[in-house]
Amino acid sequence: MPAETSTGACTSWTPRWSALTNTPPVPAGPAPSGGEGTVEGAGEALGRSQGGFSTKLHLRAEGGGKPITAVLTAGERHEQFALDALMDKGAVPRSGRGRPRLRPRRTAGDRGYSSPSARRRLRQRRIAPVIPTRKDQPRQPDFDKAAYRERNKVERLIGRLKQYRRIATRYEKRAANYLAMVTLGMTMLWLA
Repeated sequence: MPAETSTGACTSWTPRWSALTNTPPVPAGPAPSGGEGTVEGAGEALGRSQGGFSTKLHLRAEGGGKPITAVLTAGERHEQFALDALMDKGAVPRSGRGRPRLRPRRTAGDRGYSSPSARRRLRQRRIAPVIPTRKDQPRQPDFDKAAYRERNKVERLIGRLKQYRRIATRYEKRAANYLAMVTLGMTMLWLA
């Protein structure tokens, strides 16, 4: 007697009330896109923003414009959610002997990081914030414009990272894979 083999699902005898599916139903909850605010790989760091379905890449760079660390968040999440993760990771080697510095003396950021809570968190770490104020906030009389002009090194770093097509247009489905490609691009910039 020959062995019977199946080539697919037989639907001729399936009752009308049953559904043809091979996955269990998904319980209700937050979207699997990572819309709940993903920092450092929790979720997939995808979210809707004005530019569409995207991922934000937050970078920390040393004074010479070389990348130190990167954090991914969903596209609609605010920048301040990544501030603590950026400051906790990455060490800068000292010019002489001694262990590397984890804490910079000053940090320059754009207006997205401008809030009293972000400034307070930086000052608690003994880091001087060089962040311009928004129009709805009182001006800072001791704002260092010369130090803020150095922030363009981070913008140029982002431009150099986006020379790698795989980083500029996220092809990876998983946030961990995308962060690995970003880390590989950052390593290539250190080696160049």
